[in-house]
Amino acid sequence: MDELKAWLMLMRVPGVHAGALRPLLEQHASVTALVRASPATLQASGASASMINALCAPNAALLQQDLRWLDHPSHHFVPIGSANYPALLADLPDAPVGLFVHGDPDVLSLPQLAIVGSRNPTAAGSDNARQFAAHLARCGLTITSGLAIGIDAASHRGALEGGGKTIAVCGTGLDIAYPRANAELAAEIASSGALVSEFPLGAPAAKSNFPRRNRIISGMALGTLVVEAAVQSGSLITARLAAEQGREVFAIPGSIHNPMARGCHQLIRQGATLVETADDIFAELRSLAGTLDAGRASASTPAAGKSGATARRAGKATETAAVFAPVLDKEYEILLDALGFEPASVDVLIARTGLKADEVASMLLILELEAHIDACPGGLYVRRVR
Repeated sequence: MDELKAWLMLMRVPGVHAGALRPLLEQHASVTALVRASPATLQASGASASMINALCAPNAALLQQDLRWLDHPSHHFVPIGSANYPALLADLPDAPVGLFVHGDPDVLSLPQLAIVGSRNPTAAGSDNARQFAAHLARCGLTITSGLAIGIDAASHRGALEGGGKTIAVCGTGLDIAYPRANAELAAEIASSGALVSEFPLGAPAAKSNFPRRNRIISGMALGTLVVEAAVQSGSLITARLAAEQGREVFAIPGSIHNPMARGCHQLIRQGATLVETADDIFAELRSLAGTLDAGRASASTPAAGKSGATARRAGKATETAAVFAPVLDKEYEILLDALGFEPASVDVLIARTGLKADEVASMLLILELEAHIDACPGGLYVRRVR
């Protein structure tokens, strides 16, 4: 078995991420040795039952499907620890084990700014996203977003119009066109930038995939700019994740009569940098990406909003993490009740709830992202005391 096949097997282990994988790799000579280990050895190493089952009984048809997809010259797999794996993303405890890439994997190493926002923006919001993305891309920032309809799509298009690079982080396998309305845009992105996903081929557009995708959008970038967002939206989740990851959070203000501006106003109250011009972004990022100044000097700066800007004060970024956590669905409440306040493993939770292993793994990740639970050593989880 070669190393690529070993990584692809790990990519199909439900809920696995770098934090769970690192201690296992420390006990084995290589990733190949890990996936070849016996069930008893894996168990002694601290591997979960779901990982043991996945590695000891891999789906050969799916593995061949992945390998056939990778035969295409523009299709790549980038495992954590490799040269193209984004350095900022690798620092996260829940970093993906690897990334499937359609396009140029070298763009993953470029300095990035995430731009996110509403799927139903105003015309002005779309214009702001497109103009800011075009300007920032001309200045040397790679624009990262989620390929959704609305602000995401406008941001990608702006970066392309500006002659720069853009990365779309997808919530499905890269063999699935989602949303279909953006299939042509996705092809344009892949031709000069990259489509990226941690989800293996065939993974559908499940609701639980998108919070996981959001942590990659914010995790690869130096900062996240929110253009328009309602007070309860995926964009605010991305902003909160950015703050928790120690990244800069930016927000464009809008009319008090625009419901799509209220999420941005909430972020600003919580410490996000108010953005009127691109210079507000560069002022915060200059210490992290000083190489961008040369490009900035040659481009005109778009403007947004009407009120005077006030910079985010030092030490406030983490307050953004407290913004409007969404109400949990019934299944998540059941899982939380089953978890209680004593550490429990995935296997124990499966037994207590009757849910499938992949459902529990995905739900635990979302609950961890939403700060309802904490991951503990040994693959255990515990409910967070509020």
